[in-house]
Amino acid sequence: MGETKVRIGNPIGVIVDSFGVGVREGLRKAKEVGADGVQIYAVSGEMDPDNLDAAARQDLKAYIASLGLEISALCGDLGGHGFQDKTENPAKVEKSKRILDLALDLGTNVVTTHIGIVPEDKDSDVYKAMQEACRELNEYAVSRNAFFAIETGPERAAHLKEFLDSLGGNGVSVNFDPANMVMVTGDDPVEGVKLLRDYVVHTHVKDGVRLKEIDPRLVYGALGFEPMDHAKIAVMVSSGEFFREVPLGEGKVDFDAYFTALAEIGYKGYLTIEREVGANPGEDIRRAVQFIKGYR
Repeated sequence: MGETKVRIGNPIGVIVDSFGVGVREGLRKAKEVGADGVQIYAVSGEMDPDNLDAAARQDLKAYIASLGLEISALCGDLGGHGFQDKTENPAKVEKSKRILDLALDLGTNVVTTHIGIVPEDKDSDVYKAMQEACRELNEYAVSRNAFFAIETGPERAAHLKEFLDSLGGNGVSVNFDPANMVMVTGDDPVEGVKLLRDYVVHTHVKDGVRLKEIDPRLVYGALGFEPMDHAKIAVMVSSGEFFREVPLGEGKVDFDAYFTALAEIGYKGYLTIEREVGANPGEDIRRAVQFIKGYR
């Protein structure tokens, strides 16, 4: 990091689930490492909207506030191939809406998610199915003054922007993850921030390196796409042959340039640390908080 690095005042978030110790213990650990807020998975288990009645929601919100934390976003990634399968979409759209309702009850208006890789062919059935589902999500989010935030990485930023522009509003926006872009598509996060400036409502702070070019479908999957040897590909991906997630500052994300770009578009929201690998994620997260605070 050079002497002229940008100074930022964004709040710092941590994904509670990265600690791997459950929600309440994860919240305490987030406070211990110096985070301002937290992102929590809310798809199944104790955070499934169906498992939290009004009293439980108020209790959890009060507990988070008692720690001096707030929620930066909930994660509502429903897995599979996102919204590529039109037969699954009605149930997934409904579940996504309930997760957004939970988010609002807990004090945040952002739910991050993966929607599946946006196909190049805009006339394909998959593209149209994704567009139809996301238009419904957009309409619901706008009606509640909230956002579903798509995570960057599965496709290049310019293509994602074209898709978002077709939805008729910004209720479906962007959770910007620079490492996914670096590791999978080889896209430039700085140019991505500039292209998607009107849609960035939440961000992840993660680092990584790309070692080999790879078809994004091998990483994220796609409806109707089955690689010749799926098991072998899965091993190759997890072994780090194609890319590797690394602690902040050790990869190819230029954080001086990335944070500068976010400042230039006027982004004042959360920088949320995500750590999906590593033998000691708690220590990696603590160091990541200090890394970001080095820009204050």
